[in-house]
Amino acid sequence: LSLSLSGAVKVTPAHDHTDFQLSLRHALPRLSVIGGDGTMNELCGKWLQGVRRFEARGKVLSALKERGLYRGTVEHPMTLPICSRSGDVVEPLLRSQWFVRCEAMAQRAMQAVEDGQLDITPDFYKKTWRSWLSNISDWCISRQLWWGHQIPAYQVSFSGSAELQEEGSDALWVCGRSSDEARKKAAQKYGVSEEEVTLTQDPDVLDTWFSSALFPFAMLGWPDQTPDLQRFYPNSLLETGSDLIFFWVARMVMLGSELTGQLPFQQVVLHSMVRDAHGRKMSKSLGNVIDPLDVIAGVSLQALQQKVTAGNLDPKETTVALEAQRHDFPSGIPECGTDALRFALCSYKAQGDDINLSVSQVLSTRHFCNKIWNAVKFTLGALGEDFTPLPLTKVSVQGGVDRWQCSRLYSTVLQCDQGFQQFELHAVTAAVYSYWLHNLCDVYLECVKPVLSGDGSAREAARQVLYHSVRQGLALLSPFMPYLSEELWHRLPPLAPQPPSICLAPYPQPANLAHWHFPEEEANFLLVQEVVRVARSLRSQYRLTKERPDMWVQCSGPQQAAALEHFLSAVQTLSRVGALRLLLPAGGDPSPPSGCAVGVVNDSCQIHMRIQGSVDVQRQCATLSQRRNKLASQLEEAVSRTQAPEYQEKVPERVRLEHTHRVRPTDTPTH
Repeated sequence: LSLSLSGAVKVTPAHDHTDFQLSLRHALPRLSVIGGDGTMNELCGKWLQGVRRFEARGKVLSALKERGLYRGTVEHPMTLPICSRSGDVVEPLLRSQWFVRCEAMAQRAMQAVEDGQLDITPDFYKKTWRSWLSNISDWCISRQLWWGHQIPAYQVSFSGSAELQEEGSDALWVCGRSSDEARKKAAQKYGVSEEEVTLTQDPDVLDTWFSSALFPFAMLGWPDQTPDLQRFYPNSLLETGSDLIFFWVARMVMLGSELTGQLPFQQVVLHSMVRDAHGRKMSKSLGNVIDPLDVIAGVSLQALQQKVTAGNLDPKETTVALEAQRHDFPSGIPECGTDALRFALCSYKAQGDDINLSVSQVLSTRHFCNKIWNAVKFTLGALGEDFTPLPLTKVSVQGGVDRWQCSRLYSTVLQCDQGFQQFELHAVTAAVYSYWLHNLCDVYLECVKPVLSGDGSAREAARQVLYHSVRQGLALLSPFMPYLSEELWHRLPPLAPQPPSICLAPYPQPANLAHWHFPEEEANFLLVQEVVRVARSLRSQYRLTKERPDMWVQCSGPQQAAALEHFLSAVQTLSRVGALRLLLPAGGDPSPPSGCAVGVVNDSCQIHMRIQGSVDVQRQCATLSQRRNKLASQLEEAVSRTQAPEYQEKVPERVRLEHTHRVRPTDTPTH
């Protein structure tokens, strides 16, 4: 106890981490008063020797009261370390441990990043890297566990070794890859014969992170110069979680540089922590841990809850975990497959933001897999058995829709290439998803069906474009869905030279598809998609599910009319209309006939869809009246809100501008 004017301060360097550091700075003695069995030792006096730690505290308190030294008890908040397995209070004790000096290795690791030899993505983790390594301490690598790599250190004993032991605690230790090597070192070090040496290996095991830090080169046969080590070390890229930047990444870099003279890799990409759908860290006690194998193969709620009850959670935590599982997975987890899980994980923005993994998102990706399967199935039927694919450079692209599809393929490949270069996997998956779903399946396959049912050069050109669109699409997909893409790739007609696996096929590169880039076609097709969107909206509004009404598209500008004329068949097919006619009032075209519903595409383009005779007029009038009354009520509410007392003073300017914009066309609602 250290006495001062304000009272007494407890200092127990052998039983407190903070006090231990204090003893180093002030050369204080470090006296251990608790033994390894949890009882007090002889330094406490005979009246406490052999007494268990908690009982000893009670005795000390009683002794203070008996001597009139007790002044009272005051509650103080503190962090009490509890063993998660046994529930016991963890008691810090001094033990001889093995340490690794890290300062020089840490300096080299920081210098590697500063010199550009090692790149870390995202960049803001470089600050974390410097912060950790510039304040590094010696690394304790001893662990008192039952499993792990046993530390290759041997205590030496021989005739007369007791006198040498006094020279220092490490005087009679040697290290070696084997007991034979250690025995030879001991005999040489102490000048005795090998037969006189008795070795006892330290029972501690290496820290898991120490063993893991050896992984990049130890798995390749190090320290032997094996062919695998010479071929595959150093590696090029490490991708791992951002929470491991110090525990694993920095230690791999330090030990790799120290033991091999080379960095284990040149690029580190860090993803964020994967949390549950609600943004909470996954924890057994919360019952929100998602086992990837359960998502892949599916699992029932009963099986999920059996895993919880079979664990070693506290009964209260078990109750919470079971209730959480019933809430989040009332019907269990459906089977989603490996490819769907991988694609879903990669679709999250992994750099910087935590990943809130939702099983429903993975299930949606499984449905996307089904969409791809059906698209390839349609393609195989459309190609037929007599189809012979041509190389990309020899494919003739004729129609406007074919040119648009080829250009969309080029743009997608370019987006994927840029995403991979920047390690933005979510951008790559978004591009691939949009290509397959919104370009290939929703547009091109629908537009090409009439062409494929015909004959001639247009059909053959469409088949070639369809084949390469699917083949290149599967290649784009293969890093994320290797099993699905491999299966479907082998079902397509082979294109010489055919690699044995899609994994060995060249990944699509923008340079190889540059001749398929038609930016004007892509720009013009945006208008087509807007016209189709408005037409489908009218069909839905008037419930024209089976009918194919006639439609007129009225354009005030010749450029828009020319663009739509170029894709006229696509507009007709995708809008599911009967006759389609373009009207250009400036060119003297007549006005659209009466009995049409009008949809506005933009300020210079409208569509007129004939609905007369196809809809129930009374029903539509009732629907429009209901919508009008609802809008009038909303408008009245918005106006009354702006007329409230102190509206100008209390409501933020941004909100006032929004309300003003909403009520701008009129001052009061009409009925």
